[in-house]
Order: sequence, then structure tokens, then C-alpha cells
Amino acid sequence: MDKFVVEEIQELLEKENDKSLKQYLDELNISDVEQLIDELPQYAAKFIETISLNRAVNVFRILDFPTQERIIKKLSGNKLNQIIKDLPPDDRTALFSELKGDVVKKMITLLPPEERIESLALLGYKEDSVGRLMTPDYVAVKPDWTVTRVLAHIRRYGKNSETIDVIYVIDKDGILLDDIRIREILLADPEAKIGELTDKRYISLKANDPQEDAINIFRMNNRVALPVVDENSVLLGIVTVDDILWIAHEEYTEDMHKIGGTEALDEPYLDMPILKLVKKRVGWLIILFFGEMFTATAMGYFEGEIEKAVVLALFVPLIISSGGNSGSQASTLIIQAMALGEITLADWWRVMRREIVSGLLLGLALGCIGFFRIYAWTFFSSMYGPHWFLIGCTVGVALVGIVLWGSLAGSMLPIILKRLGADPASSSAPFVATLVDVTGLVIYFSVAMMFLKGVLL
Repeated sequence: MDKFVVEEIQELLEKENDKSLKQYLDELNISDVEQLIDELPQYAAKFIETISLNRAVNVFRILDFPTQERIIKKLSGNKLNQIIKDLPPDDRTALFSELKGDVVKKMITLLPPEERIESLALLGYKEDSVGRLMTPDYVAVKPDWTVTRVLAHIRRYGKNSETIDVIYVIDKDGILLDDIRIREILLADPEAKIGELTDKRYISLKANDPQEDAINIFRMNNRVALPVVDENSVLLGIVTVDDILWIAHEEYTEDMHKIGGTEALDEPYLDMPILKLVKKRVGWLIILFFGEMFTATAMGYFEGEIEKAVVLALFVPLIISSGGNSGSQASTLIIQAMALGEITLADWWRVMRREIVSGLLLGLALGCIGFFRIYAWTFFSSMYGPHWFLIGCTVGVALVGIVLWGSLAGSMLPIILKRLGADPASSSAPFVATLVDVTGLVIYFSVAMMFLKGVLL
């Protein structure tokens, strides 16, 4: 946000010059007002109260929920009523689904009867379903209408529609027959029937489909809006790309939090109360802590071997970090590929084959580096003794096995979780690293027993 704009606004606020403030705010872009609220959150309600109703609605709908909630608490009753009534149905549903029950009931009573029924219907869908995103504001026409009649219909009702880029063709029972881009209608013969322009090749969403599925469908088909139908193909509403982008952002943020080994934050980081933030993080940390305890158990199991060949302990951090890093890499790649729809459960064998080859090549690369590191060190120190070659082979072969295992574990765990109905992002990088740490020690000391038994062990 331009520093000059912020200073100008602050000066008007100090002078309590509401008339000039309104004029200044009404000249700014909607996105600039939203940034201004981020810069001066204490005046958020004041800005919404001051600007014209239409602009207030458009600013309010693009704010994150914590900011919306703070504004609702401070906004005058009249302005709040107007904003709630003028919000698009999908944005209103999103707001109601976040608010607490009593507040929602109070706000729903403020709506006109028709909009009240509409809001309750949208809230009746599952929280993460497409039904929660759709809006009933669209333009629908009949196949026997002429282009001239359709254009007249759009002029009359189009201003209340979420978008007129796409027009929907339905029969007398409300069943979706096709969707037509407005460009095709504008370029068609005025006397042509709409049914003559249809090709029956439309793409639709089901109201009970998961929102994640809708994200993939939008991305693959490059659409600005898609119709939502019920099990009988009756048109219920539409979902527009702006809502999908918002959901995609939330899904991406949630996955990033989970991959980092924490619960998804439902508020911006700086707005999250410290105790709530700790609660979100402590669960995974405790799980990972108990997981790492098995590392100490594994070290204790091989205590005798470590006493006989202390040099083996020098490479423990190197060994377990390499396995954890390869596992974290694979896990992140697979989670992202699954989120983008590039990998499905049916591809598990292809993924495994690729990771076997990748893991072997990566392990060989690190194993060779580890071996030559030990070889090079013999020119400067005798710390590895006369059996440096066997120690180098131990480290090199162990790295191949551990990196291979890390790659397999990191790639298969998200697929297994998806198969069990869990979120693949829960197979976070720290979780995979902890798993590979423990098993990596077992692989390392098993290889050491193979090369060094009867020599150092």
C-alpha cells in the first residue's frame, strides 16, 4: 500500500472529516481499500461504514473471515443489515458457515423471506461440498427461445446474475441441457433457436462433490463458471472461478501447514492467539518426539557395536539426515502431484517403480560421495585406521539402502493415507523424516555388521 495514501487517510481520520474520507475512499480501487484495512485494522469498521453500500459489499466479500468478524462486531445495525442482504448468496453462505450459531440465526432473520430460504438451503449442504460454493444467481433459457428473446431476457435479468459469460439451457423440468458462451449468442442469427446452438457437451459439478474436485475440474477445463446439478441433472446453481480460486488458496495453505508438521491454521498467523497457535503445533511435536524416542532405542540396541567401533557413531547424523531428506523430498513431490490430480491411487505401482530407480541413483550418488570423503580423509588423518576401506563401504552401501528406503517411504505413505481415506498431506516431511530416522539406523548397523563382523565388530 502506498505510504502517501495511508498518511492521507490517517490525516482525514484525525480531523474526523467523514465527508472527505468518503470521497477519498470511493475513488480508490476495491483492492486498495482492502489493503488499507490491512494497514489500519483498527479503522476497518469505520471504512466500511463510510464508503457507499455497493463498494462496502465488494470490499467486505474479499476480506478474510477474522477481519469480517471484527467488522461485524463494530458495524452499525443498519449498515450490517444492508451488507448482509446485498452479499452474493455464495459469499453470504461462506460467512454464515464460519460464524457461531446464535449470530447466524440473528443474521438470517434479517434477510427477506426468499433469501432466507435460499441461505438455509445452501447451508444444508456439507461444509466442504460444492453446494456451499454455488450461487443461484444465473441466467437460464429454454431451447425453443430465439436469440432475440434470449438477449432481451439477459438485459432484464442479467444484472442480478453472478456472471453472464455463460448462459444455461434448461428444459421445462429444470434439467440442464447445455451451456452456451455469450459470444456464441451474440454472433448468432437473431432468429436462430437456442437449441440449434447447443452441442450437449457441457461440464457440470454435483452439489455434493468435494470442493477439491471442483478445483481440478476448473483447472483442467479453463472455465469461468460451471453449473451445479443434483442427482437428476436439475440445475441448482453455478460456481464461479473467483470462489474456486479462494478455496484453492485455502487448500494450498492447509496442505503447506500439514506438510510442515502442524495443524492447519484457521486464522492469519499474526491474528492467532499464542495459546491457540501452540495448541496447533504441540500435537505433532509430541507425536514426532515419541517417534524420535525409537531412535534412542535403536541406538541402545546397537550399543555393543558402537562400543567396539566408535567410528560408526561419527556417521549417524549423516546417515539419518540423508534418509530423512530423501523421504521428505519424495513425500512433498507426491503430495503436490496428488493435489494437482497428476497421480491417482491407481498409479501407485508406477510411482514405486520410479522411486526405486530414483532412490538407487540418488543413493549411489551420496554413497560415492560418502566413500570418497572417507578415502580422502586418510591422506590427512589416521582416525579411520587400517580398515578405512571397509568403513567407507559400510557408509556407502548404507547410504544407498537408506536413501532408497526414504524415497519409497516418502512416496508410498501419502498414497496409503489417501487409500485409507485420510489427508495425504498428513504424511508431512517431519513425520516421514522421523520414520526414516529410526529405520535408517537399523539399516546402517545391519550393513556395518555385514562388512565389519570379525574385523571391528
